[in-house]
Amino acid sequence: MTTSLLPGPLVDDTWLAAHLDDPRLVVLDATALLPSPREDGDHRSASGHGTWAERHLPGSRHADLTGDLSDHDAPYHFAVPSPEALAAALARLGVGEGSEVVSYDSGGGIWAARLWWMLRAIGVPAAVLDGGLEAWEAAGRPLASGDDTDPATAGQAGPSVVASADDAGAPGPVQVVRPVTPVVRPDLWSGIEDVAAISRGERPGTLVCALPVGGYDGSAPTRYSRRGHIPASRSLPGRGLLDGSGHVLPAGELAVRVGAVLDTEDSPVVLYCGGGISAAGAALALTLLGRTDVSVYDGSLEEWSKDPARPLELGNQGTRAPHAR
Repeated sequence: MTTSLLPGPLVDDTWLAAHLDDPRLVVLDATALLPSPREDGDHRSASGHGTWAERHLPGSRHADLTGDLSDHDAPYHFAVPSPEALAAALARLGVGEGSEVVSYDSGGGIWAARLWWMLRAIGVPAAVLDGGLEAWEAAGRPLASGDDTDPATAGQAGPSVVASADDAGAPGPVQVVRPVTPVVRPDLWSGIEDVAAISRGERPGTLVCALPVGGYDGSAPTRYSRRGHIPASRSLPGRGLLDGSGHVLPAGELAVRVGAVLDTEDSPVVLYCGGGISAAGAALALTLLGRTDVSVYDGSLEEWSKDPARPLELGNQGTRAPHAR
C-alpha cells in the first residue's frame, strides 16, 4: 500500500514549500467570487480565475467551482458533479491516478475546503493549505502571475501522464492525464429528504447551519428566496472556526467552539449553509477534531428555500447554550 504524501487534511506553508516540486502533488486554487447579498434574492457569483491569474502559488492551477467542477444541470449553484464528471474535470487540471492535491484560496479557506471535501468524496488524497494565499504571501514565499500554466505540459502532471502523438504520428508535446477511478463515499453527502427526515425527528442526526449568525436567524439579507434556518438545526458559523488571519483555530480552542454546539452523542452530523461552501469549512474543522460522522447537504438553503412547503424558522430557537463545565 502506497503511503500518502500528505500528513493530514491540513498543511501549512512550510510543508507545502518543501513539497511543491514533488511530481505527485497538484496544487489547485479554488477561489470563487460570491459577494454578500445586497437584498433578498441577490445571488451573484463568478469564477475566481481572474483573481488566480493576478497572483497565485507557483505551478498552481485554477479549479473553477463555478465551471467544470459544478453540475450545471442541478437546480442550485455549486452542485457537486457526478463522480465520473468530477474525475474527468480533475484530469483536465492534471489530477490523475496517483496524484495528491493541496487546495487553497484567497477567500478565507471555505472554497479550498469545498474542493477538499469533493475530492475526499471520490477517494482523491487531498489537503487544505492553512491560511490560504494570504498565509503563503505573509511568509514571504514567491507568487506567480499570468495564465500560462498548462496542465497538458506542466511538470506537476503526476505518475499517470501518458504522452500522445501529433497527427503525423510523431511524439507531440500534448500529455493526457488518466482520470482517477472514483472511490465513492456517499456517506459524505446528504440529500434534501435526509435533511427533512432529521428535521422532523424521524431519523437520528443533528443539523448544523454553518452560515453567519445573521444568515441563520434571518436578520441579514439572503441570496435565496426565503430567510431563516431549517427547523431543529443549530448554529455553528464556519468562518467562526478560523482566527483573524484565516488559519483554522488551534485544536483546543476549536474543540471548545465546536463543543458549545455539539456533543459526541449528537451523531450523525449534517452540515448545511447557503450552497454547501461554508458547510465544507465546518466539515474540515470537525474532521480535524477526529469526527467521522459528518456529511454535507449539497443543495443547502438554496434548494430548500425554493420549495415553499419546506419550513424555515427565524430567530435563534435552534441554538444551544454552551455546556456547563
